[in-house]
Amino acid sequence: MTTTADDLRAPWRGRADGAERERWQAVADDLAARLAPGAADRDRENALPLEALEEIRHSGLAELLVPARHGGHGAHFETAFHVVRTIARADASLGQILGYHYLNQACVGFYGTDPERAARWFADSAAGQWIWSDAFNPVSPDLELVHAGGDAEYRLGGTKRFATGAAVADIVITGAVATGGPWDGELVVLALPTGRAGIEHLDDWDHLGYRASASGSVRFDQVRITADDVIGVDTGTPFSTVVTPGVQLLFGNIYLAIAQAALAQARELTLARRGSWFLSGVERYADDPVFARVIGELLARTTAVEALADRLNARYDEVVGLGHATTADDRAELEIAIAHLKVVATEVALDVTSRVFEVTGASSTASRNALDLHWRNVRTHSLHDPVEYKKIEVGAHFLTGAVQPISLYT
Repeated sequence: MTTTADDLRAPWRGRADGAERERWQAVADDLAARLAPGAADRDRENALPLEALEEIRHSGLAELLVPARHGGHGAHFETAFHVVRTIARADASLGQILGYHYLNQACVGFYGTDPERAARWFADSAAGQWIWSDAFNPVSPDLELVHAGGDAEYRLGGTKRFATGAAVADIVITGAVATGGPWDGELVVLALPTGRAGIEHLDDWDHLGYRASASGSVRFDQVRITADDVIGVDTGTPFSTVVTPGVQLLFGNIYLAIAQAALAQARELTLARRGSWFLSGVERYADDPVFARVIGELLARTTAVEALADRLNARYDEVVGLGHATTADDRAELEIAIAHLKVVATEVALDVTSRVFEVTGASSTASRNALDLHWRNVRTHSLHDPVEYKKIEVGAHFLTGAVQPISLYT
């Protein structure tokens, strides 16, 4: 089938139907059941989750969003976000890697300018069950992309921190402003095999949470770049920049998943508690109205976040489906709506993962339970970008209609 420029700009069309959602939810549920038992051990080991990533590859989820005409499953972002949420409830680190995979792989569609090259990227990714990551942290020092002769040969140098999943991925997305050559002065978006000569994964991630997320730094030492590595140029069009609200939507879904996981574990621990508090007048802790009230409050707030996330997951497909017809207003409306989710998902997840201990009691702090893993994960990742600025973003738009400048955070 011939790939047209319009196909390139909008590889995803329409909305997920019930059959699609049901099919992939079943796959995600099965995979999550197999991954969940090892989550605490992966966290303690702070090691690369290589075996778990192989499970994800074998499940078929790696090519979920690749268009069917290129050998993928042709699913939609709504389905992908639900899949990520399911995996993140089992292991937030793995959910983050999978979510980043979907959005980095999607850069082929968002930034691509060559239909033939885009078709090749998608087809090769589907055939190889590639996992995609990125080294695009905008607060790290900029990389240098210097023309090295020929029509389009460059050398890439520098270091990017917090490159989640890069050390276990097949492809890493990165970019730099070119110096010299055909792309002089332009921000070139690159897709590079992670094992290419000159790419070094520093394995320096040792943080409070997300310890199985392979989030170490990546060093580029005079890496050879040719035209075949170029996805496109970031020109800041409304459609190409829709990928960034997608990243923020991913975060909201993962924070929701962490809160849901904490509540589910708290329920198990509370039901397993022996006896009751001596002033309660009941026989079991699970029957104590004080604890029921706490759980009820946390569950209700989490359910509200879920409703907002579900609505925005579907809305994201609607905007993405506009392709190159996406307007600045379309993009701004989506950005602000997702910023609402980011605010409430962050605060609810932090509160839930902390306060579940009020119900589960002192015994739940035993290391074997790893109940603290939920809080450590959401506390670590929610510092990715300050949520206070998301509040300002929402409030300023409500008051004056102001929209923040487009960036890799907005």
